[in-house]
Amino acid sequence: MSFKPVSPDAPAPDALPYNRISRPLDRLLVAIGQASAWLWLAVLLVVLANVFSRFALSRGSIALEELSWHLFGAALMLALAYAVVRDDHVRVDVLRERFSLRSQAWIELLAIALLALPVIVLMIDALIPYAYKAYLYNERSQAPSGLPYRFIFKSVLPIGLVLVALALLSRALRCSTLLFNFPRALTAPSDERDRTRSQP
Repeated sequence: MSFKPVSPDAPAPDALPYNRISRPLDRLLVAIGQASAWLWLAVLLVVLANVFSRFALSRGSIALEELSWHLFGAALMLALAYAVVRDDHVRVDVLRERFSLRSQAWIELLAIALLALPVIVLMIDALIPYAYKAYLYNERSQAPSGLPYRFIFKSVLPIGLVLVALALLSRALRCSTLLFNFPRALTAPSDERDRTRSQP
């Protein structure tokens, strides 16, 4: 995840057009992703406090160690949707750049509809009871001096995946806008804007 400040109003760095649904959705997800970046600072401070406690005071803290893991996981899960919106995730593709923008949109739309979203929905379905059970039993760490209220951290897992599902839905709608002009585009795709600028 990039720590360069990105305005929620800034367009995603790809050529897909925005529509009335995807633009506010992407703004929200970018804002959440930027806010979650502060969790990395919290991770750093907790790790430094634990290292200082262990080596300077000869007193390790299981609670601090667990807190660093949980904050790391929360920061990662809450940033995934940001990566999807900004197209900052890793793509393992060799041929994609050779295809036209419409072909890329078709591939992406089918991949989201047939692969990504169904898998994410199944994961959310499995993780909600997982977090709820931790809440019902007031689950705490098995370590004697570990953290209580494990449901807080376990709840971040389905929440993060819900955000990813929203990011994928927004991206699918942007592909649909390009391919079918539904929902209606707010802006033309960047390759069309470039052609318009080049015309006298």
